[in-house]
Amino acid sequence: MNSELVLVLDFGGQYNQLIARRVRECNVYAEVIPYTTKLEDIIARKPKGIIFTGGPNSVYEEESPSYDKAIMEAGIPILGICYGSQLMAHKLGGQVLTAPVSEYGKTEVEVEVNSKLFEGVSPKTITWMSHTDYIAKAPEGFKVIGHTPNCPIAAMEDEAKKLYAVQFHPEVMHSVEGQKMIRNFLYNVCECSGDWKMDSFVETTIAQIREKVGDGKVLLALSGGVDSSVAAALLARAIGKQLTCVFVDHGLLRKNEGDEVEAVFGPNGNFDLNFIRVNAQERYYSKLAGVTEPEAKRKIIGEEFIRVFEEEAKKIGAVDFLAQGTIYPDVIESGLGKSAVIKSHHNVGGLPDFVDFKEIIEPLRMLFKDEVRKAGLELGLPDNLVFRQPFPGPGLGIRIIGEVTAEKVRIVQDADYIYREELAKAGVDKNLGQYFAALTNMRSVGVMGDGRTYDYAIALRAVMTSDFMTADCAQIPWDVLTKVANRIVNEVKGVNRVMYDCTSKPPATIEFE
Repeated sequence: MNSELVLVLDFGGQYNQLIARRVRECNVYAEVIPYTTKLEDIIARKPKGIIFTGGPNSVYEEESPSYDKAIMEAGIPILGICYGSQLMAHKLGGQVLTAPVSEYGKTEVEVEVNSKLFEGVSPKTITWMSHTDYIAKAPEGFKVIGHTPNCPIAAMEDEAKKLYAVQFHPEVMHSVEGQKMIRNFLYNVCECSGDWKMDSFVETTIAQIREKVGDGKVLLALSGGVDSSVAAALLARAIGKQLTCVFVDHGLLRKNEGDEVEAVFGPNGNFDLNFIRVNAQERYYSKLAGVTEPEAKRKIIGEEFIRVFEEEAKKIGAVDFLAQGTIYPDVIESGLGKSAVIKSHHNVGGLPDFVDFKEIIEPLRMLFKDEVRKAGLELGLPDNLVFRQPFPGPGLGIRIIGEVTAEKVRIVQDADYIYREELAKAGVDKNLGQYFAALTNMRSVGVMGDGRTYDYAIALRAVMTSDFMTADCAQIPWDVLTKVANRIVNEVKGVNRVMYDCTSKPPATIEFE
């Protein structure tokens, strides 16, 4: 796909996606591959460099992930990180032992600034350590280029063979000059030119789609989220009317969202494609009537989505490709080297059983979320769509506690709209991971004018998160929250109380159900 490629060989470390991302931030394309990949397959891809990742094992244990030492004799520059550095030492005749003192957290390392790896780095630099083993003896031909009081070989190199190893994690933010080190490896050691940019990705991908699809037909389930919208824009630029997008409006979207999606992709939008909008609100509300259990609601919403999509697909007839907005983290989560398992509902769970197609096409499967957003801007999608909040597949169905009704959807849509509008006006929305309003099933007594009310309570949620696995409650300024609460109570009929959820994840989840 690209003239320059760096392969990240995965030994099970927690930061492996992050390494690929840091490489891409230096305008070099990187891909994570499993350590079980055959050497001939790696060599055939002609990588400019290879990075060995960290991992939780000890290299001297037989069952630990390993690799043929021939990879280090293939003439390809290699950077070993943490477990990867120990594996390099172990395979080349050095010695790896349990460290007398484990190092964890921010650690000052003294480095040899004359090394190509540490050009422009401070002689003493803060890095992130996380290890119980260490390299006790470097292999023959290696020079020690970094140490700490507890780690005599914190970095080493064999400059002639272009082999480099660091015991710390340069890819994490806590390693202050880590990105500089990765850049040095790419440019000084691998001699990359840095030709991978988003515009070149868009051009290359459009050419690839045209070649693959030929004069075939493509069907895409468009949810209106960032991933499916960028996939639709890419496909539309590549094949125009050969693409049909089916947008199912289940009546559980945020306020005006269905119309916003139609404005971009519909007949009066910027893209030349076949756009089908199915307004299935009433159908969903009748199916959900009386259902209060969260999993039952999810199941109904997901299954109904498939039924609606299936009906539309039958009208279209056979297609050559089913397109999905699968992105790189989805691929990783479902097991490296395998096509992503279709996520339930959002990426159209179970559709292959119902739709007559020959092959799946996933134009974004090698991009991270922030890269998907960059591609969206490159393709001319509007900011409000590109920077849209993460939104669950079942939509507002899981932000309404208890039974879902048209009336409750209206309440939560209006409250959420006010909340998002005020956070944007105050400029506090930019740093938040996710924020939304949910409708509790609690009703309480209130006073409005001279009368008593017995209405619903709205819960506001805002979290700070980088990975959505854990999240902290965001500290929204009190004056902003007060303004939001006043507006919701005054403008949204059926609400007389507003609460702010200050629970972190864990123990809570980000969504309510």
